[in-house]
Amino acid sequence: MDLEQIAAQLKSEDSKDRMLALASLRDVPAAQAAPLIRQALDDKNLQIRSMAVFALGIKPDEEAYDILINLLTTDPDYGIRADAAGALGYLEDPRAFETLVRAFYEDTDWLVRFSAAVSLGNLKDPRAHDVLMQALQSEETVMQQAAIAAVGEIGDLEAVDEILKFAQSEDWLVRQRLAEALGYLPTPKTEPALRYLEKDSQFQVAESARISLTRLHNRKGGQNG
Repeated sequence: MDLEQIAAQLKSEDSKDRMLALASLRDVPAAQAAPLIRQALDDKNLQIRSMAVFALGIKPDEEAYDILINLLTTDPDYGIRADAAGALGYLEDPRAFETLVRAFYEDTDWLVRFSAAVSLGNLKDPRAHDVLMQALQSEETVMQQAAIAAVGEIGDLEAVDEILKFAQSEDWLVRQRLAEALGYLPTPKTEPALRYLEKDSQFQVAESARISLTRLHNRKGGQNG
């Protein structure tokens, strides 16, 4: 489909047509896709709105940042706020840091707070340390997973002691996130922890630990070479 066809399809009465039109923007450059995506942000179908918010993070133009910040801070639907938080992570715009931190501490819905924690990892801003330590205390295991993954993305060596407390988590996905994150966190405690996780009864955890050990050794080799 060319852009004119996509634009026409976005105005279709049939929500399936509008959804397909949005999906077909995947292959369109951001500068041309973003104005069409913005048309769908006010769609009466919530699923289409959600798709459009997500798409704006992947195909942004100069207006995308302000739109996503506005959605995160003012939209009444928690799903849209969570999508906006996630899309801001894709932008990797450091200006989003304060708004994402505020969303983590102040939003009443855990899904929004989860998305904010994930996106703080995407920003790779070391100032996220305190927020991520707070996220680790959550009773939601998905929040623990998000925090551990973000610690790895940021390379937050100060957080290693805290995330190692999850080496015996009952949730194997938490242990897997830990094994993955440790590959980016070279400290004296990292390798022993990965050797322990390498013996995990869950194949995915053990495999992630092996990959992380290889990454650490390659990194050492690179530094010595």
